[in-house]
Amino acid sequence: MVSSSIQPMDQLPPGLTSTEALERLRSEGYNELPAARRRSLISLLLGVVREPMFLMLIACGLIYLMLGSIEDALMLLGFVVVIIGITLVQEGRTERALETLRDLSSPRALVVRDGRQQRIPGREVVRDDIILIAEGDRVPADAELLSCSGLTTDESLLTGESFPVRKASRSGTQIPSAPGGDGLPFIYSGSLVVGGRGVARVLGTGLNTEIGKIGRELGTIKPEESLLQRQMGRLVRIVSLYSVVLCLVVTVAFAVTRHDWLNGLLAGLTLAMATLPEEFPMVLVVFLALGAWRISRYHVLTRRMHAVEMLGAASVLCVDKTGTLTENRMTVRRIVVEGFVHELDGSFGSLPELVHEAVEYSILASPPDPFDPMEKAMRELGEKALSDTEHLHHDWVLEKEYPLSDGMLAIAHAWRSTVGEGYVIAAKGAPEAIADLCHFDEERLGMLETAIDSIASDGMRVIGVAKASFDPGPLPEERHDYAFTFIGLLGLEDPVRQGVPEAIRECRDAGIRMVMMTGDYPATASRIGELIGMQGREHLLTGRQLELLSHEEQHEAIGRTAIFARMQPGQKLAIVEALKARHEVVAMTGDGVNDAPALKAAHIGIAMGARGTDVAREAASIVLVDDHFESIVRAVRMGRRIYDNLRKAMVFILSVHLPIAGMSLLPVLLNWPLALFPAHILFLELLIDPSCSIVFEMEHEEADIMRRPPRDIEEPLMDRQVLLRALFQGFAIFLAVFSVYALMLANGYSAGEARMVAFGGIVAGNIGLIFANRSWERSMLRSLKVPNSALWWVAAGAMLFFILVTSVPFMRGLFRFDNPDWHQLPPAIFLCLACFFIPDFVKSRLFRIASGPR
Repeated sequence: MVSSSIQPMDQLPPGLTSTEALERLRSEGYNELPAARRRSLISLLLGVVREPMFLMLIACGLIYLMLGSIEDALMLLGFVVVIIGITLVQEGRTERALETLRDLSSPRALVVRDGRQQRIPGREVVRDDIILIAEGDRVPADAELLSCSGLTTDESLLTGESFPVRKASRSGTQIPSAPGGDGLPFIYSGSLVVGGRGVARVLGTGLNTEIGKIGRELGTIKPEESLLQRQMGRLVRIVSLYSVVLCLVVTVAFAVTRHDWLNGLLAGLTLAMATLPEEFPMVLVVFLALGAWRISRYHVLTRRMHAVEMLGAASVLCVDKTGTLTENRMTVRRIVVEGFVHELDGSFGSLPELVHEAVEYSILASPPDPFDPMEKAMRELGEKALSDTEHLHHDWVLEKEYPLSDGMLAIAHAWRSTVGEGYVIAAKGAPEAIADLCHFDEERLGMLETAIDSIASDGMRVIGVAKASFDPGPLPEERHDYAFTFIGLLGLEDPVRQGVPEAIRECRDAGIRMVMMTGDYPATASRIGELIGMQGREHLLTGRQLELLSHEEQHEAIGRTAIFARMQPGQKLAIVEALKARHEVVAMTGDGVNDAPALKAAHIGIAMGARGTDVAREAASIVLVDDHFESIVRAVRMGRRIYDNLRKAMVFILSVHLPIAGMSLLPVLLNWPLALFPAHILFLELLIDPSCSIVFEMEHEEADIMRRPPRDIEEPLMDRQVLLRALFQGFAIFLAVFSVYALMLANGYSAGEARMVAFGGIVAGNIGLIFANRSWERSMLRSLKVPNSALWWVAAGAMLFFILVTSVPFMRGLFRFDNPDWHQLPPAIFLCLACFFIPDFVKSRLFRIASGPR
């Protein structure tokens, strides 16, 4: 805190008494956001476990326990525990966001109580308290200004404005208004004082502040279940229903045809083990967890595992300007002196001699250690561009300051030079005020207005600079007593982040619509939009204009508008909700407190990690640690890769279960020797399926993945194309295996021999399915050029284990195989090769004809 905020007591209102303050504290509560009620652990557990996906995992584990497969049961139930743990950790996010809001909105405060100044915790400030604020203070509550001197505040956390806003004292009765804009007599909780000082009366505390309204909205927004989670749950339920029906059919058929209910139950449970979809939710968790880990290497943290995949489906990316598209710092972009215009590119190279004086006097009109972002930008330019010139004066002495006032929007500093006699006076401020100090005539005012309009139309803040000199002696009290000479104009802006235009271009190529939402002025927003390649003024709408539209007109306008300026936090949230109502998948980026409700309401909330607020980070599902906007493009690419590879894994899992289910079902119905027993199923389930999840997860994305439009929000995970692909591939392998199994039994081979060859065909078909489904655009052989280390480990492991179970007597007996012999080789080799290449043949030939256009 800055001690200059303390003022003489005879100039201050008396304030409340301690008794009055205590009564209001008891009746209205502390100046903080109330803690959210935490759900009990049992309530959280019940909410997680009753989801169908988890119920199916538990049911599968119990079935394996009944069969005596302890290892398999423990694996499934272990996954249940892990998933529940991850979900429980995420449940505390809302509480942490609200706690962060309470911390932010409760700084120390200097108040007048019992006729004296006291510093108290911000949470103890009450309505009608008199508070004193100065440069560097965090405003403790919403208040109206009774008096102020040169007061400017940074309200970017609440509004998104890049520039500090100037405040004015209250004049008459004024109704409190929303944050944003110059000349308002209101200050807001959580904002930062960047210049001047003031005395204010508190109007609202806690939930009755602007930041409290945001906290209230944040606490009422419920996170949605992801589309993929809903689709996976539906898929699990459907496949589970078919599994139960097939289990009952096999049990009854076996018992009726062979009069053996116990073995019929065993056969039915074997089929259930082959068809129950326990891999589906497991694969989903593996893909999302590993995807989150992969994207973290690009400095993107995933707070909700499904968010990265969901980002791949994003059709609209809503971006906040300040701190997201821009760097949230000011820089001098243009200098105009006597009609000469010099553009700066941010490199701080040498400046033309003609503009040196404008930079020199802008620094002299600023504090030696500035706090205001614009004054920091001026000093930074001077220190780097004028370091080898005589225009920097670190040894000069500041003799007198003339601060901003309601009647004069300019600052002047009188300096005593170490060379020569007299004083040097520097002034800067609103160009109109500087022109007034320089006594411009109508002609010069017209020329100045033209120059100002040229700079302001490009979204820059315009500052005028002037100079004067004064002979030794007492300095005057009024700035108009100096003979000022106009020097020039400075244009300042919040620069665009490096890499943003390229990232936005990539998003556009990927079919993602860009929408900018900012609390800043229309001209500034339009300028930034043009710099980054977004549509400009003809597609811009202000918050006020949006309010004047009817509901139907708003819906239509939101669908076509690219830039929204002067937006309030509630309006950002309303836009996100409107876009969701249009069946868009909405990603929202932001860094301020004002962005938190929209971040939480969006399908994917993306917060800036380095410059963003804790509130925004806690409300978001993805955090960009290094604030690089192009990391969003990497996350979109990763999300699309995850979804693509997940569908490939789903095709594999469904395809691989068809021959298993068929070979478990048909021999029973035909009264043939059983082809598969629980040992065979466990081998396929435990060794190949989980390993293949890793293979598909590691697969690189398709070449055109960022040139496709976003997928339809209503598109099922297993749509017609994917389902037909799985059915054709799996059924083709089943026909090959069943045909060879039937021929071997018909030609005198024993059941053990036919079973061994059929099992080898299923294993070869599984490996062939992996190779074929690595890419749906390239053939199996062309896909081999793309490295995937897990692929070879899985293939080698499967073949090695098959060799073991056919050559080791104990294993052979467990799998009910006969001794391998040379006369088994022809059907075995034929079947294994056929099953290995069938999936690729179906993919590249028959499937194109069968599935038709998508």
